[in-house]
Amino acid sequence: MPKPSAVTLDQRSRLTRKLLPDSQQLQVCCEHMGVSVSVLASGSRGNCAVIQTSTTRVLVDAGISCRETFKRMRALGEDPRGLSAIVITHEHSDHVYGLATLSRKLKVPIYMTGATHQAWARSTRDESGVRPSLDRLEIFSPGRSFQIGDLAVTPFTIPHDAVDPVGFTFRAEGVKVGFATDLGYVPASVRDHLRRCEVLVMESNHDVEMLRVGPYPWSVKQRVMSRVGHLSNDALAEFFSSDYDGEAAYVVLAHLSEQNNHPEIARGAAEKALGPRRTLLRNRVLLASQTEPLEPIRL
Repeated sequence: MPKPSAVTLDQRSRLTRKLLPDSQQLQVCCEHMGVSVSVLASGSRGNCAVIQTSTTRVLVDAGISCRETFKRMRALGEDPRGLSAIVITHEHSDHVYGLATLSRKLKVPIYMTGATHQAWARSTRDESGVRPSLDRLEIFSPGRSFQIGDLAVTPFTIPHDAVDPVGFTFRAEGVKVGFATDLGYVPASVRDHLRRCEVLVMESNHDVEMLRVGPYPWSVKQRVMSRVGHLSNDALAEFFSSDYDGEAAYVVLAHLSEQNNHPEIARGAAEKALGPRRTLLRNRVLLASQTEPLEPIRL
């Protein structure tokens, strides 16, 4: 990958600068800007991101409303009508809340596993009580790659309490991006898929002690801490310190709990675990937010 040159992103719109705090605005770009990653929202109230190449634009999950998805994309200078497809990790509402409306308005292909589609269809109703349909449904199987434009997509199974949950890697123009959120632990199969990523979006859901003393019912706490729940700061730190190959230019901490975590606790645990692997060119730690889009990462 070409050596990055330090360039500020002040060319963003006034609305973008208003929405994005200074601490989250990236100060680096690359001379070759073939792939970009934009996390629009991340957390228990909705998850949504965009992977973009020069010719293809894919929405990863649709966990916020159609209106809010459009608003956040436009705030980043992106036209939501230019989306090529939507890919879905699993059927939980914070990943599919806006899917029916987005599908109806955009009329783009929707990619999910067959089991995920069945679970989504059983649990979804429109205002009239009718189950919505997806006119351009595309079914994929975990472990089998498929192509969306010039973007190669590989779904892989993750341990979570959904019917057929997956993470994704995306490849284009020599760049690999990995998404692994909503998983209780990081098995060997997931570690293998996440090797050699330039951008790694990983769950850092909760601080274990904050969760233990927090307001959730004990049954919910058990679920979150289980092997099919959510990755804690400590579990992610263990992955970074022992099984991670250290190759990513950017590490994005995602799906932070608003009640059982704090951004600086999550950041501190990740940065300590990454230790000497953090350099000007490697393992720059960013935080995805529930309430505002993260400034696009361009590679």
